[in-house]
Amino acid sequence: VRLSGLRGEKVYLKYWASWCPICLGGLEDINTLSGEDNGFRILTIVAPGQKGEKGMEDFKTWFSGVENTENITVLFDTDGAYGAQAGVRGYPTSEYIGSDGVLVKLVPGHADNDTIKSTFETIK
Repeated sequence: VRLSGLRGEKVYLKYWASWCPICLGGLEDINTLSGEDNGFRILTIVAPGQKGEKGMEDFKTWFSGVENTENITVLFDTDGAYGAQAGVRGYPTSEYIGSDGVLVKLVPGHADNDTIKSTFETIK
C-alpha cells in the first residue's frame, strides 16, 4: 500500500505495537471505527522487529488470535522508515492525512473514535 495510491481519500493511520497496553486497549475502538462508513480510510501500522515489536511472522500469528480485530487492516513498516519519516516517537500515534495526500496532523497518544471523527470534519 502506498499513500499515493490513496489520493482522493482522507486517511487515518494508527501506529501501534503489540506490547503497548494503551494500543491494545484501543483495538476494539479502532475495529468498530473501521467497520463504519465515516468518509475516511482507516489503516494501522506496526513495525515488525523495530522498537521491541515481534518479528513479522510472530506478529501475524499473535494477531490472528486477537479478538475484535476483523475490521482492522494492519500494514507493516518493515524497516521502521515510514514511522521515522512521519516523526512517530511513541505508540500509539495518530496520523491524519487529507484527501490531497498531505499530512495534516500527527498526534501522540490514544485517540478515541469521537476525536478521530471530529478531527476529520475539519480536514478536506
